[in-house]
Amino acid sequence: MARSSVLGEATRVEPTSDDRDRAAEISRAGAELSQAILRLPSGEELALSESLVAVLVASAGQLSQGHGVTVLATDVCLTPAEVGELLGLSRPFVVRLLDAGEIPSERLPDSKHRVVRLVDVLEFQERRERRRVGRRRIAEAVQAADLPY
Repeated sequence: MARSSVLGEATRVEPTSDDRDRAAEISRAGAELSQAILRLPSGEELALSESLVAVLVASAGQLSQGHGVTVLATDVCLTPAEVGELLGLSRPFVVRLLDAGEIPSERLPDSKHRVVRLVDVLEFQERRERRRVGRRRIAEAVQAADLPY
C-alpha cells in the first residue's frame, strides 16, 4: 500500500492581505496574551487553553510577515524526501545526513526505507541555525577587529 504524503495532508495556510493585517494585531498583543475566547457561530464561547493561545500567537506572527503556516504534530514521521522538501535540501543530501547520524532516523521493519520524526528534523534545523549565527558573529568580529586571516 502506498503511503500518502504527510506534508501534502498537513493543514497549510497562506495569508491574504486581510489576514496579514489581522494577524499583525494578534501578534502585537501576543506578549500580553495568555487567554483568548473563541466565539462559535452559535454564539457559544469557548476559552482557549494556554497552549492553543501560544499556537495562535506564533501562527499570527508568521502570517503577519506574509509567511505561510503549516500545522503538523511533532511526532509525525517523514520520509527523507519530505525532510528534504521541508528543509529545502535534496533527498540525496538528506540521506547523507541520515547516514552520518546528523538527523536520527529509523528503518521500517523488513524494509530498506527510513522514516524521520519531525521533532528530530526541527532540532537539526535549530542546531544548523545556531551554527550559522555563530559563524556570522565570528566573521563580524574578525572583520571589526581588522584581523588578517
